[in-house]
Amino acid sequence: MIRRRRRAGRELVLGGARSGKSRFAEQRLARAPAVDYVACGAPPSADDPEWARRVALHRARRPSSWRTVETLDVAGVLRAPGGPALIDCLSTWLARTMDECGVWTPEPGADDRLAAAVDDLVAAWTASRRRVIAVSNEVGSGIVPATESGRRFRDELGVLNARVAAAADGVWLLTAGLPRRLR
Repeated sequence: MIRRRRRAGRELVLGGARSGKSRFAEQRLARAPAVDYVACGAPPSADDPEWARRVALHRARRPSSWRTVETLDVAGVLRAPGGPALIDCLSTWLARTMDECGVWTPEPGADDRLAAAVDDLVAAWTASRRRVIAVSNEVGSGIVPATESGRRFRDELGVLNARVAAAADGVWLLTAGLPRRLR
């Protein structure tokens, strides 16, 4: 009897900036007829032409059958029925969520709102019945941020990555474009 290896339902793809993690995640879903591409970053604007170019490059390399969903409600996407989804990326989701929760100001209750948002995302990730791949920046092997807000973001992202990885069926790390399966 030949046992086939079960294809991962939830995968986390980690890597540093420009490591090839998004392209690798896209390749993992290349055979899917349709994919919900969940874009968590800020929408492109004329105020940031470099970001607008990056977004345009990402869009250009995706098949026309893939649907772009620009949202911070990643938990809602994970809970919704549907085919495969690619979340790109948890780093931008966290940065925008920290901003929405008032962490940077700081507003009263901001930490509680952030904790609730992260808990909700992790619960939805854990319960999702969709095939889903999440991309995130690996933290911890780079330089220590010079600012308190940079260290706070690094720490929050490290915790989020660890929680998502713990509930993932597969975890990948990309370095210099080379994938290494961790789980």
